[in-house]
Amino acid sequence: MISIVAERGQVTIPKPLREQLGINPSCALFFSVKDGMLVAVKANPSDPVGEVTGCLKTKKTTDELMKEIRG
Repeated sequence: MISIVAERGQVTIPKPLREQLGINPSCALFFSVKDGMLVAVKANPSDPVGEVTGCLKTKKTTDELMKEIRG
């Protein structure tokens, strides 16, 4: 499959590849060069707060936890 680079450096990823790789609008891609080839990988933007939300299995309030931690 061939795509033409537009004047502003934009390239259209062919639809079969987008579907196969699950690349949707607003999907972030990380670009790099490896052995002279352009490589695009779906970026996994991490949300540090979202990753730990709900990890504490407790019924205690934040104030109660802070009192316990601080003594």
